Amino acid sequence: MTPVLSRRQALQSSAIGFGWLALADMLARAETANPLAPKGPHFEPKAKRVIFLFMHGGPSQVDTFDYKPKLTADDGKPLPFPKPRVVSSATGNLLGSPWKFQQHGQSGAWVSELFPHVAKNVDDLCFVKSMHGSNSRHGGALLELHTGSDTFVRPSMGSWVNYGLGTENRDLPGFITICPSLSHGGVNNFSSAFLPAIYQGTPLGNSGVPSDRANVPFIAGTTSREQQRREIDLLGEMDRERLAQLGPDPALEGRIESFEMAFRMQSAAPAVHDLTKETKETKALYGLDDPATANFGRQCLLARRFAEAGVRFIQCSHSYKWDQHENLKADHTKNAKEVDLPIAGLLTDLKRRGLLKDTLVLWGGEFGRTPVAQGKNGRDHNPHGFTMFLAGGGIKPGISYGATDEYGYYSVADKVHFHDLHATMLHLLGLNHLKLTYRHAGRDFRLTDVHGEVVKGILA
Repeated sequence: MTPVLSRRQALQSSAIGFGWLALADMLARAETANPLAPKGPHFEPKAKRVIFLFMHGGPSQVDTFDYKPKLTADDGKPLPFPKPRVVSSATGNLLGSPWKFQQHGQSGAWVSELFPHVAKNVDDLCFVKSMHGSNSRHGGALLELHTGSDTFVRPSMGSWVNYGLGTENRDLPGFITICPSLSHGGVNNFSSAFLPAIYQGTPLGNSGVPSDRANVPFIAGTTSREQQRREIDLLGEMDRERLAQLGPDPALEGRIESFEMAFRMQSAAPAVHDLTKETKETKALYGLDDPATANFGRQCLLARRFAEAGVRFIQCSHSYKWDQHENLKADHTKNAKEVDLPIAGLLTDLKRRGLLKDTLVLWGGEFGRTPVAQGKNGRDHNPHGFTMFLAGGGIKPGISYGATDEYGYYSVADKVHFHDLHATMLHLLGLNHLKLTYRHAGRDFRLTDVHGEVVKGILA
């Protein structure tokens, strides 16, 4: 009896099957390719990697780095111009900062007494005081900051960097996020969305886990490496047979790559995590000897170690603490205490190791806060004008760029949107944001979508 051939088998065995042979060759080459292999940039980069220090909740610009003497002078008076049409909730009169500001460094940058350690590094920093976004709610604002869109699920900026450049260490992911928040967008803030899954962020713990217990899930194998290698080889063989039968399947290909990466990480990741060989002086530099600073300090020290190991994008998150609708003075004081020394330690350590020159450090939250009071002693969300700072990686040091109005409510000079920040970050990494695209659902997508301009005024 002649066997009945399936349509797929018939195509393979007929002249039309030459197309199938081409597909099989493509799959074979894809099996040997490493999607995380280093890729050439569009032009000579200034930065090789990014460390993003994310302050979840929205630090107040007028209480940290955007000094507004007029706000102090007019404390308690009504705002002399209209408030935004769309606000988070009701606010009252102007609220002067309870902290004193001083100028620091040769640049004369104004810094509040909340950040005495960061103040010592101002000549390495570029303060962008004219940031603005499109969303006054945490969820939308976090997504816009991380992905460029506040309404749709899009790949995160770390995933775009990973996709565009690959990793310098094939045994580690190209994108690591330490203690990320699982609220206000959660995993969408570090997902690869429609980019191949291999480019998504690898979380170490989450915001509910102290950084000394944040690790890659299941990093400790329960069987020998030889046994695991045989198991993964068998799974890979079965999965590739499936691909040969059904054709390209991004989800299945992503699983194959994730198994291989997980196997390699079992040796590489624990070595990066091991802080026992760091000197006592270095641990103190990051604040690991103080319970108030140890948690975020360990994140920053791990970020430096992952940067040294070749990871392209590392995020440290101080979650979710900066949302002071009430108790501004007490809570901003506590928050700044937790991060000030570790941030300064990271900047100092990167600089002395020669890493700051090609590492872009970015600090900030999803928005700022209003110069008018909410309740008795709080501030509401403010996406219309706030401050972020950058350092290293081709950034012009010791400058302040842009400005808000005399009370710190709206960006009014050299405005910088999140799209512009993303375009500038990619530019420093040697990537043209207009050309870093991925075709999905019939159109080419990019991190900046149809927006974004490189902020040339902050480039060294």
